[in-house]
Amino acid sequence: MTSPNSPPIFLLKTKSSPHDGYDEFFSAHNYTPTFVPVLSHNFHHENLAQIKALFESGRLNPGSGRKYGGLIFTSQRAVEAFADMLAGLDQSLTATASHSLPLYTVGPATARSLTTLRDTHLPHATIHGADTGNGENLATLILDHYNGLFTAPATSISGDDVKRRKPPLLFLVGETRRDIIPRTLMGESTPVLRRIEVEEVVVYETGVVAGFEGEFERILKRHDDTTGVVWAVVFSPTGCDAMVRVLRREEETKRQERAERKVFVATIGPTTRDHLVKECGFQPDVCAAKPSPEGVGEGIAEFLKSLDRH
Repeated sequence: MTSPNSPPIFLLKTKSSPHDGYDEFFSAHNYTPTFVPVLSHNFHHENLAQIKALFESGRLNPGSGRKYGGLIFTSQRAVEAFADMLAGLDQSLTATASHSLPLYTVGPATARSLTTLRDTHLPHATIHGADTGNGENLATLILDHYNGLFTAPATSISGDDVKRRKPPLLFLVGETRRDIIPRTLMGESTPVLRRIEVEEVVVYETGVVAGFEGEFERILKRHDDTTGVVWAVVFSPTGCDAMVRVLRREEETKRQERAERKVFVATIGPTTRDHLVKECGFQPDVCAAKPSPEGVGEGIAEFLKSLDRH
């Protein structure tokens, strides 16, 4: 049974190893976290092998022959796929390539994973963007930082000359992603001399864990003794439709039983919130201002204060 002083919070994600920031944060703030895996991830080994070949051939080493001038990561899964590939390389190769290599990331959790990878395999690389919070902010940071690494060309130099001076960035992605970063960096709204070419490479594929809907329903039933505040935190649009079906059945059951319990829903950010609203017709209660344990926690705290005021 769950103590009434320790309400459950269902984290719809796979628990990170060896430490999970959400587990640590909510346990410290008097919640009982339960992880419900939603996503299954498979590395795209063929594409990762092509990136591995760049390290082996020296095409990522500093100098005029460098194919990419930096890397972009917006998910921990992309970092994990990249780390899995790097584990099969001689560290002397990766250390050489890491000189003058910026790594751009969004959100503190991905930055922490990337820092661990950097310290092991890319010791001379620098990490930027941990506090940006979303792709739009990260793209703005990249425009300023990456362009600042190159001597500003005279306005008379053509766009093609600028492109030759400034190697493209490699964006490691899943097969489902938003296009805000490449659209901002290469789009017509960005001045020609500031544009940065981006090449996307899919390094992992995502699906819904088989049986997620039934497992989430069983977990809710195991907490049937709980009344009052119960939370579910959603980290991705994938699986949202299954979660909504379960919550609607739960709501109908509790209504018929005249029970007090309601499951409140928080999302990690606006992309997942908008998917719930537009695709599932479901309005979450909280959207985190920052994609972090603290961001989710602050959103929940503000929401509960608003309930108390009413």
